[in-house]
Amino acid sequence: MQYSATLSLSQSAAASTIPKSNYTVNHSLPFSPSKPINLRFCGLRREAFLGFSSLSRSQPPQSKIRSDKINCPISASLSDNGSAPKSFDYDLVIIGAGVGGHGAALHAVEKGLKTAIIEGDVIGGTCVNRGCVPSKALLAVSGRMRDLQNEHHMKALGLQVAAAGYDRQGVADHANNLATKIRNNLTNSMKALGVDILTGVGSILGPHKVQYGKLDSPGNIVTAKDIIIATGSVPFVPKGIEVDGKTVITSDHALKLESVPDWIAIVGSGYIGLEFSDVYTALGSEVTFIEALDQLMPGFDPEIGKLAQRVLINPRKIDYHTGVFATKITPAKNGKPVTIELIDAKTKEPKDTLEVDAALIATGRAPFTDGLGLDSVHVERKRGFVPVDERMRVLDFKGDPVPHLYCIGDANGKMMLAHAASAQGISVVEQLTGRDHVLNHLSIPAACFTHPEISMVGLTEPQAREKAEKEGFEVSVAKTSFKANTKALAENEGEGIAKLIYRPDNGEILGVHIFGLHAADLIHEASNAIALGTRIQDIKLAVHAHPTLSEVIDELFKSAKVMDKPPLRNSFHLNLFAINCCVAAPSRYMFSHNWWLRVLIKLKRASSNFNLLTEVLILWGRLKLMLQAQ
Repeated sequence: MQYSATLSLSQSAAASTIPKSNYTVNHSLPFSPSKPINLRFCGLRREAFLGFSSLSRSQPPQSKIRSDKINCPISASLSDNGSAPKSFDYDLVIIGAGVGGHGAALHAVEKGLKTAIIEGDVIGGTCVNRGCVPSKALLAVSGRMRDLQNEHHMKALGLQVAAAGYDRQGVADHANNLATKIRNNLTNSMKALGVDILTGVGSILGPHKVQYGKLDSPGNIVTAKDIIIATGSVPFVPKGIEVDGKTVITSDHALKLESVPDWIAIVGSGYIGLEFSDVYTALGSEVTFIEALDQLMPGFDPEIGKLAQRVLINPRKIDYHTGVFATKITPAKNGKPVTIELIDAKTKEPKDTLEVDAALIATGRAPFTDGLGLDSVHVERKRGFVPVDERMRVLDFKGDPVPHLYCIGDANGKMMLAHAASAQGISVVEQLTGRDHVLNHLSIPAACFTHPEISMVGLTEPQAREKAEKEGFEVSVAKTSFKANTKALAENEGEGIAKLIYRPDNGEILGVHIFGLHAADLIHEASNAIALGTRIQDIKLAVHAHPTLSEVIDELFKSAKVMDKPPLRNSFHLNLFAINCCVAAPSRYMFSHNWWLRVLIKLKRASSNFNLLTEVLILWGRLKLMLQAQ
C-alpha cells in the first residue's frame, strides 16, 4: 500500500525529482503547505506514516478525510445496496455499463455506496461485445491455425499433422458465444451485489440529476450525489470512406466474421489492424496495410516495431503502403471490387488506386459522448472527448471541476484501454469514499495479441530520452532474448526480446517493452513495479520459478546496470545526517518547506530506499520538538 504526504513544493521541481503516488492522505505535518504535491513512500507501513502528526505511539493513527466526501462502511449489504442520502435516490449513478462502468459499480457497492448503472445497449460495452473479448476468440483460432500450418514447427516437436482446415461459421460462433458468456457474467455479478441496472440512454439534466430511457421520449429521472460518465467509444471512420458493413467494414463488423475475403486492405497498422492481420492471414487471406505515417506500427517502441515487422509482416502474405491517406473508399457493387484511392500524406498528390475484395477501417476510435446533456453543466467537449483533470473530474468551459461529476474510459481520451477505464472508475470511487487517489497512467500496461504477442508499459525509448533531455538525467537500456529462455526453447518459440528503459542513477523504471511468447502476461511484473515505485536494485532480488517465461523479465532486470550508491541506513548515519543539516542551515530557513525539499532531494539521490525518507521525517519532527522545548 502506498501513501504520500502532501508537502508544499514547486510543481516543476517535484515532477523531475519525486515520483507521484496513487494516494494522497492529508496529515498535520510540521509545516504548512502552500501547493500540494505527492511524495511516495514505498513499502511504508501505515502506522509509521500516520504517526507523523503526533509522533505518539499511544494514540491510534487517524487520517483526515475531506469534508465534502461521505463516510461509508467498508462493505454494503447485498440486499439493500447501501443506503443513499435522504436527498438523493443514489449515492452514485454510472452512465454506461462497459468494463469501466462495471468496475466502478462493483467497487462502489463494496465501499457501501447505493449504486445504479445505466445502459442503453448491452452490458459489457465495446470490450465485451465488439472488442477485446470476441477478438481474443478469433486470435485463439488464428494461433492454433498457425501452429498446425507450420510444418517446420511441428516437425521440430516430433509431430505430424495433416492439412489443417476451419469452419468459418464455427469460428464466428466461438467468438459470439464467448462474448455472450462474459456479458452474462458481468450482468450477474452486478445483480448479485445489488447494483440497480437501469435500461435506457442516459443524459445529464443538471447537477445531481440524470434522465434515462428511450431516445426521443421523456424517460425517467433519478438523482445521485455523484455521477460517472462511462459511455466509451465507437470506431472512427475518416471522411470519404463509405462503410456498407459487408465489403467495407469496421472492427464491429469484422468480429462477426461473416466472410473471409481473398484480399483485404486494412487501413491503419495499430493494435486493431495488426490483430486482424494476424486473424485474416491465418485463415488464408492476403492483406495490404495502408498507413498514413512513414512507418508501420507507429505507436510502438521503434526497435520493437522493427522486430515485429520482421516476424509478423514480412514472412506473411502482407504488403503495405506507408505515408499515404485513403481519401475515398467505395464498397463493392454490381460485380465491381472495392476501390481505394490513395494520396501522398505530405504532398496530397494522387498516389495509387487499389482494387480489393474488402477493406477494414482500423483508424482508431472516437468517443461516444453525443446526447449526454453536458451543456446543462457548462461542459464543452474537445474533439468529442469530455475534458477531465488527473482525478477524472469533469471540467467546465473555464477549466474548473464540475462538482460531483466524473468521466472515465474512452470518453475522456486519457488512455483508450478497457482496463484503464476500470482503473479510472475504481480511482473515482476511492475519492468518493474519502481517499484521494490519483491514477498513474504510466503504470498501465498495453498489449497486442498477435502471434507472438507485443506488450508495453511506460515510455518508449524516444519518449524517455526526450524526457531525460528536458529534466537532466541519463537513460540506459537493457535487453534480453527469448532465445536464452529454457521454457521458450522448449516451446520452440525463441523469437522475441524484452527491453528495459531505466535511469542508471537511481534505478527508476521508465518503460518495458516485450515481443515474444505470452508477452501480454509477462508485462505485469514491470507495470506493478512502476505502480509501486519499486526500483531495479530491489526487484533484482525477486525469485522466479525455473523454468518459466518469467525468467525473461528476471534476466532483464538483472542485466540493468544501476549506480551503486551506498544508502544511509543505520540510526547513526541518520542522526549524523539530520544534525549536519540542522547545523548547516540558518535558523530562519531550518524549518521552511523549501529548505526541507532540498534535503529530501539530496536524500533521494543518496539512497534508493524510500523508507529512509520516512525515518528522517520522523527524526526531524522529534528534533524540532526538542529544540522548541528548549
